[in-house]
Amino acid sequence: MARALSLEALYETLGTAVAAESLSWPSGTPFVVVELDPRIAQPPDAPPRAPNCPVLAIAPAGAPVPDVVDVVAGDADSLDVVVAAIRRHPVAASVLVHVLRHNAHASTDDGLLAESLAYSTLQHGAEFREWLATRTARNVTPPTRPLVTTQREADTLVVKLAHPEHRNAYSQAMRDALCEALQVAEADDSIRKVVLRGEGPAFCSGGDLGEFGSANDAAVAHVSRVTRSAAALLARLAPRCVAELHGACIGAGIELPAYAHHVRARSDAFFQLPEHAMGLVPGAGGTVSITRRIGRRRTAWLALANARLDAATALAWGLVDEVY
Repeated sequence: MARALSLEALYETLGTAVAAESLSWPSGTPFVVVELDPRIAQPPDAPPRAPNCPVLAIAPAGAPVPDVVDVVAGDADSLDVVVAAIRRHPVAASVLVHVLRHNAHASTDDGLLAESLAYSTLQHGAEFREWLATRTARNVTPPTRPLVTTQREADTLVVKLAHPEHRNAYSQAMRDALCEALQVAEADDSIRKVVLRGEGPAFCSGGDLGEFGSANDAAVAHVSRVTRSAAALLARLAPRCVAELHGACIGAGIELPAYAHHVRARSDAFFQLPEHAMGLVPGAGGTVSITRRIGRRRTAWLALANARLDAATALAWGLVDEVY
């Protein structure tokens, strides 16, 4: 396990003029581990600034967790998993915790803006490009039928991801079709309820990997992402939206439905944020939606550990509201 600092030692360093540089990956510090003492009822006052790297801790039962901590691990083994992930992609890890710190207090629109800027930047970073180099390129086949279907039932609009043979992978074409369906719901006041579902064995297996690396212009990618955003539409529709999830709910497959007012998950559902393992951050709105549901520390742990969360744990955490 990585050597741990006391909270007092970390705060002392953060109070120096060189803190921004010394506690950062470019200076050889990709993360900091702090010890939390359960005998201290109240942590010291917050430091004048946060470090430019993730702050990790193992929290003993009853130990208060100060705001400076980004990730809480349950034990040494869990901490080692997070440390290994940060060592593999230290830049993406640093960007991730910066975005989550910001989005814990930002509005939805501001949070989506910050996430998109971060994601677009990392798409052109060395860590993502190295991950891309390990993958075998494949041709993206244009869809021959609608990737999203809608059905009106009285005052309810059922919106369904409809590419089951591809496990409803979230492609650009699916995003566009989903946005069009959600725009109809937002524009029509007679639609009192929107139900989001997925066909086939999985609700959504995440981003379409066949399209990864196809963005050649980070600025255009960012502008496109915030211009046509299913996340922003779902956030506005949230009070009348129900998501019904099953099977794999990976990346966008949980980032988007997490905006819904009520999320129902079948008992076979599982949840995962794999983007950091690719040198990225969640890019479908999850740094906002998931953070709102489970907090920035659990969101950071889920992303950095690339952990698979089962339905029961997701319910206990508040990521979903019902398991059936």
